[in-house]
Amino acid sequence: MKPTVSHYLKAPKERKKVSIKDSQERSANISKAMDGMNHDHGSMSPPMSMNNTNNTGTMMHHHNMMHMTFFWGKNSEILFSGWPGTRSGMYALALIVVFVLAVLVEWLSHCKLMKPDANHVAAGLIQTLLHAIRVGLAFLVMLAIMSFNGGVFLVAVAGHTFGFFIFGSRVFNKSSPPPKTSDLPPMSC
Repeated sequence: MKPTVSHYLKAPKERKKVSIKDSQERSANISKAMDGMNHDHGSMSPPMSMNNTNNTGTMMHHHNMMHMTFFWGKNSEILFSGWPGTRSGMYALALIVVFVLAVLVEWLSHCKLMKPDANHVAAGLIQTLLHAIRVGLAFLVMLAIMSFNGGVFLVAVAGHTFGFFIFGSRVFNKSSPPPKTSDLPPMSC
């Protein structure tokens, strides 16, 4: 019997007592209904074959889970579905890519590519293009960090730190800092 709205509005004494067995059956039905669904834009997952059974004969479910807390390990997805996969070499490549992206963001934040006497319209268009590239790269680094992989987070921070050390700090600037240190305004969150 499906409860109606009036069932919930009745006083607690008048409600039918629900047994533990009924509650467990409802939970099992909800679980069964959700097992056939995935989060790929509402489409249903393909039926499971009997090859997906363990030694006891029960079905094993393989769900792709998105981590919502930091975790350590090479088995993750960074930026693209299935990349880097489970191979250590591809994971190392993914970490290098994230590091380089972070360094490029810092380089674009501190570079001086335009000459002071450049045409204002052309300089404005170039400056806008550089800003778009910098923001796009920064968003890629942010999306990589959203994989919640601890290694990705560390190399992103290391890339920004290294990029700032090379391009933004006074270590490699032999002269005193000029009033304008970059063609682009500083990144703001």
